[in-house]
Amino acid sequence: MEADFSIELAPEDETLEFPWFDPEGRLHYYDLKRHPEYIDRLDELQNFPELRAFLARLNSSSSAMETAKCDAWFTAEMAVEDEIFSAACKCACYVDLLFSDGRRFSFPEHQRFAEKMTELLKQMPEVPAAAELLLRRCYYRQSSDVAAGFYFTTYLFGYGEDAAQARQHWATGAILLADAIAQTLSKAG
Repeated sequence: MEADFSIELAPEDETLEFPWFDPEGRLHYYDLKRHPEYIDRLDELQNFPELRAFLARLNSSSSAMETAKCDAWFTAEMAVEDEIFSAACKCACYVDLLFSDGRRFSFPEHQRFAEKMTELLKQMPEVPAAAELLLRRCYYRQSSDVAAGFYFTTYLFGYGEDAAQARQHWATGAILLADAIAQTLSKAG
């Protein structure tokens, strides 16, 4: 499995306010960590039910992480970095991932986690899939205060000659990614 991480903390880079809200009211934040029953409310699971197990595992009470946002899609548009897979299409998702404890405010903790997890993913079985972690700034709303911290946007791509094969590789990649997250957390804990 291909894996990489990058740090995006420049003023123009994407950030997250957590918990987030959609001013237009079309999208909703669901606290899956504290309310796992909300998982079935996620629209993304209608078309990509494989994402359910991944989100449930990341938000479980035994996990030191939780999710903020996600999306999944299928595309035949391939980027230059996709060429190594010699595939016709890809199935993809992103999940915004946060520490559930005080580590959410520690840059060194995030960097160590990303480095260890990326190395672990590179040792996983060879699958036409890729994961990318982007370390970004997060603004955590706490009562009337806002505290600056960090989070990861985690991208996962599965590649194939057709939609079914890309989706299968993506689903396998999601299992491997969840395993890598759990292993990295257990080694850090």
